[in-house]
Amino acid sequence: MTIGIFGGSFNPIHNGHIVLARQLRKAGGLDEVWLMVSPQNPLKQDSSELLDDRLRYAMTRIALHGEQGIIASDYELHLPRPSYTWNTLQHLREDFPQHTFVLLIGGDNWQLFPRWYRAADIMREHQVMVYPRAGGQVVAEEMPPGVTLIEAELLPVSSTEIRQRVRIGESIEELVPKIIAPIVRRCYA
Repeated sequence: MTIGIFGGSFNPIHNGHIVLARQLRKAGGLDEVWLMVSPQNPLKQDSSELLDDRLRYAMTRIALHGEQGIIASDYELHLPRPSYTWNTLQHLREDFPQHTFVLLIGGDNWQLFPRWYRAADIMREHQVMVYPRAGGQVVAEEMPPGVTLIEAELLPVSSTEIRQRVRIGESIEELVPKIIAPIVRRCYA
């Protein structure tokens, strides 16, 4: 199988993540997309609003119930920290040699990609698919070999916006799967 690795904090997971995962799976010709719940991103310093790893994974798993080909994964939560994508991909290759893993990242992360740990090794050994994201302009013709720009429609929603809405008592019903809305309200109130 060819599996897309879509990493993120999913703090919390929202409808935009799920719609994007569906689009990436289809456009990238992927058998599955694993939403890889990640611990603290080494390039992000503020973790004050980051919920416990297990809780973020549980919400992601519940939110994806019934989704065809989109899987919640806590794989990275069991690896040594700090969490580097290179290490995750190496462990995945060792543990699942029958699969091919493709890295899925947003245009904003693509612009930061040269700062990633062993970025050149990632590109040499894995296919990378980049999707558009606010704050990250990418041009298909400027992509190096092995890196593909995937066109995807993005929903105007963010985890930060959801946390802010919960704090001020605004509705989040249209932003997150209904099944996790009560959990999200409790966790971020």
